[in-house]
Amino acid sequence: MTIKEIFDTMDYGPAPESSAEALQWLADHGGIAGHYINGKWGTLRDDFPSNNPATGEKLAGVTKGTAEEVAEAVKAARKAQPAWAKSGHKRARVLYAIARLMQKHARLLAVMETLDNGKPIRESRDIDVPLAIRHFYHHAGFAQLMKDELPDRAALGVCGQIIPWNFPLLMLAWKIAPALAMGNTVVLKPAEYTSLTAMIFAEICTEAGVPPGVVNIVTGDGETGAALVNADVDKIAFTGSTEVGRKIREATAGSGKALSLELGGKSPYIVFDDADMDSAVEGLVDAIWFNQGQVCCAGSRLLVQEGIAGRFYAKLKSRMDGLRIGDPLDKCIDVGAIVDPVQLDQITRMVGDNTEGETYQTKAPAGCFYPPTLITGLSPASTLMQEEIFGPVLAATTFRTPSEAVQIANNTRYGLAASVWSENINLALDVAPKLAAGIVWVNGTNMMDAAAGFGGVRESGFGREGGWEGLSGYTRPKRDSKPLRKIAAFTTEDGTPADPLDRTAKLYIGGKQARPDGGYSKPVYSPKGKLLGHASTANRKDIRNAVEACNAAKGWSKTTGHLRAQILYYIAENLSARSDEFATRINNMTGNKTGADEVETGIRTLFTYAAWADKYDGQVHGVPIRGVALAMKEPVGNIGILCDDGQPLAGLINAMAPAIAMGNRVVLAASEPFPLAATDFIQILETSDVPGGVVNIITGSHSELAPTLASHLDIDAVWSFSSSDLSGVIERASAGNLKRTWVNNQQAITPSAQDYLAASTEVKNIWIPYGE
Repeated sequence: MTIKEIFDTMDYGPAPESSAEALQWLADHGGIAGHYINGKWGTLRDDFPSNNPATGEKLAGVTKGTAEEVAEAVKAARKAQPAWAKSGHKRARVLYAIARLMQKHARLLAVMETLDNGKPIRESRDIDVPLAIRHFYHHAGFAQLMKDELPDRAALGVCGQIIPWNFPLLMLAWKIAPALAMGNTVVLKPAEYTSLTAMIFAEICTEAGVPPGVVNIVTGDGETGAALVNADVDKIAFTGSTEVGRKIREATAGSGKALSLELGGKSPYIVFDDADMDSAVEGLVDAIWFNQGQVCCAGSRLLVQEGIAGRFYAKLKSRMDGLRIGDPLDKCIDVGAIVDPVQLDQITRMVGDNTEGETYQTKAPAGCFYPPTLITGLSPASTLMQEEIFGPVLAATTFRTPSEAVQIANNTRYGLAASVWSENINLALDVAPKLAAGIVWVNGTNMMDAAAGFGGVRESGFGREGGWEGLSGYTRPKRDSKPLRKIAAFTTEDGTPADPLDRTAKLYIGGKQARPDGGYSKPVYSPKGKLLGHASTANRKDIRNAVEACNAAKGWSKTTGHLRAQILYYIAENLSARSDEFATRINNMTGNKTGADEVETGIRTLFTYAAWADKYDGQVHGVPIRGVALAMKEPVGNIGILCDDGQPLAGLINAMAPAIAMGNRVVLAASEPFPLAATDFIQILETSDVPGGVVNIITGSHSELAPTLASHLDIDAVWSFSSSDLSGVIERASAGNLKRTWVNNQQAITPSAQDYLAASTEVKNIWIPYGE
């Protein structure tokens, strides 16, 4: 194309990036991506190919890691971890060196990423590589500050990390940087399609002076990943599909391994009628056609206010026509290649199977390319509006009012990200907190930074990556624990009542005392054989009723911290007035003389979380844009809690108080052997202005109640402090909707206030740019 032709047509001429150096690097390293274990390259085997998506040509062979090789890497990481964890300053120096070397090799990393993944070189060069470097710089600072700012936290140990193919280098940085900063060592498995930049990174680790065994990379496919999940590691961090994440949750259940999951999404992109329409169109190009739509947080559901839908669609189609699709190494290309023919076939099939709405597509060259696609007129329940396509396909519908927009946006099993476009900041900030998402962008999209956490809710997973909130997933509290033994109820053949007046305790559901659905109750005896009363035996229908009561009490989450504090103080006041009665009841049930101390502990706990109710604030993250990222603490939702068996009253209050202080609703399974203190506590709740449904108390067998609580799709988290061995049962059953879990793994633990508060909240980052 001549200069005259360029000026006549205003077309972009080709601006190809050379791949020669990247291909030479591969040739110099044997043309095979293989294991980097204990600071050395392992045996290189050409077990399967890594191909260039744009051309189909083989770039390199890939070694498929075996279970034995994974175990070797874990052994090296285990050996290196204690020394690595000793000095935060030394870790900071190494992380800084990694960042500097990545900058020096930035062009090689960008070209290799584009060759291996198929994304446009402009994206690799200007977004992926700089942000990956930023994570190492940022977390070098966390390594330096850990001793002073996180004095009560320690490294987990060895972290197994599994990353996807859509952002190979960036996901590597998101996983490795915080893990190393906090003193962990890692075994990372890249995606089978995209292992090549991980090999360059391994070489950078050697140059940066990373001690042998601190960073280990094992290549392979799903079988290699499964071997890592089952290996002797202390944590699994996974980014990938919800389907695989669910399998990992089941596989790690009961193992004691920490787990973080960053999974799929079906993110809404909401455009109100007062939005800057041209800016919203440009943002949408980044939201859905960035990286060919192969982005977990892609704005793949377009929601446009009805009055502007026609004009908006017209502008969008015009912009789509101008997108350039082709050779990813051409710096003028907007949309590159789909990562693999398998993925291309899935996108093609999903769009081809759709029979709703109107489809508008641009053109795409032959090969592993798919044209930018817009499908309008879909219903919110349409398959393409509900299921993740993971390609350059935008599904669109309309809405009339802000409340309808929120309803449609939240009508999904996912909850990763959302975008809100409006020139009315009051409207935008009214809608953003109502969206079920871990991150919300106002008048923007795909804004991410190492200083701000990223992660989802619902079936988009749990845990955060980046920012202060992301560090908790790579640390544990510094405390000793001891094995927990099952606490059994007292039994006797002498049924003499301690009180001649029968006291059959009911359940407490929806603010009312309720008889159990099954109609059964169990006697509760003192150590001396006296009958203290009967406790109802709850079943799955009682749990159903309790969860429905929680749902009816959702307004509690919208109340102010001040109001919640006043009610907690009121509970404490009423408990204090009856402290002698509760102390006697506890002593009679347990045979101990600690009742008075336990009641006082409960009162202090209520005061503590009344104090925290309006003080557990979020943060304003300093992100490198003209704007802020607000890290807002939000309630988790409905929490099912199996209370501490050994502390019949304090164990219930310890869990209840922080949960409701943060705006959650709870279903409390009282101490199994000593339930009557909890059922007596119902009277305290009834006289303390606690709205019906906020606190629900059930009694019965923890082993029978736990599976139902953990599998219930309307429960958002389950905690277990029970002396029964239920951790594996709970974690396995929680995979249904991938709810958060907090279990004791049969260890006697004493959580801190910060532990309880963190478990009671989700962090939502709302990005707000400012300026014209």
